[in-house]
Amino acid sequence: MDLEKIFIPATNRFASLYIEQKKPVKDFFHYDITDQDVFKKRYKDVQARTFEREKLADCIEAYMEKFSPTEEVKKSLAKLRQPESVVVIGGQQAGLLTGPLYTVHKLISIIHLAREQEQALQVPVVPVFWIAGEDHDYLEVNHVFVEKDRSIHKLSYAEGPIDKRMVSDVEFDKVHMKKWVKKVFEHFGETEYTNKLLHMMDNTIDQSKTFVDFFVKVILDLFSKYGVLLIDSADKQLRRLEVPFFKQIIEQSSSITNLVLQQQQNIGSFDFANTIDIGKNAVNLFYYDGKERILLDYFPEQDIYIGKNNKVQFTKMELLTELENHPEHFSNNVVTRPMMEEWLFPTLAFIGGPGEIAYWAELKLAFEHMGFDMPPVIARLNLTILERSIAADMEEMQLDVVQTIRDGVEEVRTDYWNSVKDETLDGLVSEARDWLEKQYSQILSNSDKGIEPLIEKNLSIHMRQLEFLQRKINLNIEQKHDNVLEVYNRIERSLRPNNSPQERIWNIFYFINKYGIAFIDDLLSLPYEFDGTHKLIRL
Repeated sequence: MDLEKIFIPATNRFASLYIEQKKPVKDFFHYDITDQDVFKKRYKDVQARTFEREKLADCIEAYMEKFSPTEEVKKSLAKLRQPESVVVIGGQQAGLLTGPLYTVHKLISIIHLAREQEQALQVPVVPVFWIAGEDHDYLEVNHVFVEKDRSIHKLSYAEGPIDKRMVSDVEFDKVHMKKWVKKVFEHFGETEYTNKLLHMMDNTIDQSKTFVDFFVKVILDLFSKYGVLLIDSADKQLRRLEVPFFKQIIEQSSSITNLVLQQQQNIGSFDFANTIDIGKNAVNLFYYDGKERILLDYFPEQDIYIGKNNKVQFTKMELLTELENHPEHFSNNVVTRPMMEEWLFPTLAFIGGPGEIAYWAELKLAFEHMGFDMPPVIARLNLTILERSIAADMEEMQLDVVQTIRDGVEEVRTDYWNSVKDETLDGLVSEARDWLEKQYSQILSNSDKGIEPLIEKNLSIHMRQLEFLQRKINLNIEQKHDNVLEVYNRIERSLRPNNSPQERIWNIFYFINKYGIAFIDDLLSLPYEFDGTHKLIRL
């Protein structure tokens, strides 16, 4: 396994400019991430504040206890209790089998940066992964993509709940889940590691109840030796710990919303699109009734809080009383979650993807209003895994790896197709199509209006037949040149599947099933640098 640095722009222009620390984007954040002393400065700023480290560590310890924490996890909990400790944090939804590769890339980034900065600063730096269990987008987490019939297909576990229940509350049928996992691995193909992995999955499913349980167990199977701490954002004990800051959010909701809207105007003046959808009455909190997360709005004229579609209604006193009695009924949205993390954790750095970088920029003024600076936002490592067989295919086709990862192979595949297709037959079919259209045009111009629909229908039948003939001609040519065309397709499925980055489609267990569970350790042993370059990993 070898690491190469290549240049691939981020998936959005804003994130690319941020990684390069170009104006005006760098001014939308509090720290210059290219400053070699940025983490020293941030550490000093964090140490000037106070945190409920003991209560936070107790909460995480209680949450992780049911997952049989390793000694490395216990050591991280002990570190978190120390007054000089800081954390590197990032998070993601609880996808099945960890979800897309970028979830694993984020975990690798968190662990690697924590390890790097603990050595550089000579203080305890703890890797923390925040599971967005309070999110309610079930369809985002209930599937993986697999290879089937020479194409990429989404394999969903089930359609699931139609209400907006938090993923943390979504339970699964263990028998059905085992069958689904087995089907996923059937598509990955049987290897010397498959049976062991399926046995591990069966045990994990038996010990899990919800999607989040399943996610945590799988993550700990892969990463627990690195001491990563996990916490579900919907954990009830965490909710109780968050009550004081929830109260601040409620009291300051109008100011927070106005400042986000103001920052969006600032950013928009430089021709960047806004990423957070926020109304002028937003409280930026959800109320959860056990079945649905209901976004709250505040109407100052009536001094009342109303849920979307008038599903709930509170006075401020009623809302604060409900928060005190039932904190588990409240959850953050995209605006308040980063601020809640900042209030809870002594954060040295936040690891984010391109989309997160864009929306964090819209929060700068709101952070300042709540008495915080945003932590250094560090772009997660962007990785592409290049298997040896795919590298050989690319060499055979004389394809450039950077261009292929960035753009796919559509252009060169089309060039090849144009070189082998039968231009004469193409031309004859095209001429026949043009001739028919002209003839039928004349027939129409000399016919009664009453039979025009019949003539048009008759023409469409002939046109469909010509299209059918064209497809058959092309299919015949494709079959003759199938070996070469499939090489192009195989390369694209691996590196640019469905015209998306590899990390957004492929799942880590495709690689673990092929190369063994030590694949994770091999990935973490590589000498990554957070320098904005794309990392090509050659197997």
